[in-house]
Amino acid sequence: MGPPHPRWQVLFPSSFCVSTSPVRTLCLVVALMVVMATPCPKSCHCSERNGVVVQCVSRSLDQIPPDLPEDTVTLLLSSNRISHIPNQAFKDLRRLKELDLSHNHIESIDAGAFLGVSEGLRSLDLSNNQLRSVPKEAFTKLSARIRLSNNPWHCECSLQEVLRELRLDPETVNEVSCHTSVQDEYAGRPVIQVLDSGINFCNFHHKTTDVAMFVTMFCWFAMVIAYVIYYVRHNQEDAKRHMEYLKSLPRSSQISKDFDTASTVL
Repeated sequence: MGPPHPRWQVLFPSSFCVSTSPVRTLCLVVALMVVMATPCPKSCHCSERNGVVVQCVSRSLDQIPPDLPEDTVTLLLSSNRISHIPNQAFKDLRRLKELDLSHNHIESIDAGAFLGVSEGLRSLDLSNNQLRSVPKEAFTKLSARIRLSNNPWHCECSLQEVLRELRLDPETVNEVSCHTSVQDEYAGRPVIQVLDSGINFCNFHHKTTDVAMFVTMFCWFAMVIAYVIYYVRHNQEDAKRHMEYLKSLPRSSQISKDFDTASTVL
């Protein structure tokens, strides 16, 4: 039999528990009572295996259970209805090593979702969800082997930067495919194969930005030119009307002649 679990070593020192068979049996009984006293979410099943294993598979959960045992080492939440992983969803699970979130409806993951467990986590399964993108910060310091297969990924620069930092599960890496892409020709192809072929989605991002800037500048320049042309034409029309008005006025010599004629008559 293995050594007593750390949670009850405070009750019985290890030297005491290995002294005699009856005492050891007593230790195991107390250990079982401690495990049974560990709070377990109502919709889940908890068991002891070098820590608490929490099994919440197919329980129609729509969020992460809030009352998880702090000694949880394995958390199985697959085949539920979870759609969002909020910040610090697992912050109190310092011993967590395996986390299975596969076969849910996860569409979004907050940047701080795995804070508190990232360094100790060894396995993370996010396969078969509805993820199109994830923030790079969500996987900071994460050394776990990750499954991201069978999600409707949108292949662009930010996804490329995320994948560059992760340890993808080699068995499912070719199942991480571009559902959509900044370039339609890559839709349906495995992301890793596309990246290995030398494609850089961040270049597309920069090109798209450059084109947008060029179009904006062209439109602004065209508006300036149109305004200048309008201003010149408007001034030309004003000048033309003014000239026509001046031409319509009687000449000064004609006015003098008419004045002399009027004086003679008088």
